[in-house]
Amino acid sequence: MATIELLNNVDHLDVKIRTERSPELGDKQMFCLSFPAEFRAAQAYYPILFYKDGNTGQFMPVLLLGFQAGENLFVQQQRWQAGYIPLDIAREPFTIGLQHGERVIHIDTAHPKVNRTTGEALFLEFGGHSPYLQQVAEQLETLHHGITDAKQFSEQLLALELIESFVLDVTLNNGQQHSLHGFYTINEPNLAKLSGEQLTQLQQAGYLDAIYMMLASQSQFARLIGFKNQLLDMN
Repeated sequence: MATIELLNNVDHLDVKIRTERSPELGDKQMFCLSFPAEFRAAQAYYPILFYKDGNTGQFMPVLLLGFQAGENLFVQQQRWQAGYIPLDIAREPFTIGLQHGERVIHIDTAHPKVNRTTGEALFLEFGGHSPYLQQVAEQLETLHHGITDAKQFSEQLLALELIESFVLDVTLNNGQQHSLHGFYTINEPNLAKLSGEQLTQLQQAGYLDAIYMMLASQSQFARLIGFKNQLLDMN
């Protein structure tokens, strides 16, 4: 269970963060949040889909990392197997929160990456932020603004009826079959029916490029399937 604390240079002066990648260190999520400004880097490695929050009904763009719960196919041999690590992954075990109207950093001290012996230090000897923590702060700020934009992106596409349910059936080399449910993608027929005014509005918001990058990212399902087959071959 997470133990979220306001990060400070008294209680967390000697805390360190392990930066290698493994399921044991918390890198075992099937998907992670993303946002339009990240799509250009992400679409070269990950399928970009929508996921609907069961509690709020909010659609959000996500990067698919595996085919089943707890499976992250991009983590192998203590390394991340892609040239870009999503910000929602890179920022762990940190989150951003509000205190007296100001954004502040929180840390999950129960996260397996958190320890006091090995990894990146958070603070300098006399309490200043380490270069690693400065980088984390920048990532959290970018992610904060990105998630806000992602909500607007999803809402605008939903209003234009551009989000539709998506099912992917996969047959692996050993005959195993996986059926991916619960995700959504771009409704291409409806996209083709948009008026010039609607397309211009999407373009001005920066969302038209994001839509096409989502569609282009579907070619990365082949990468995921390849990772899954390699994993089965090793076992």
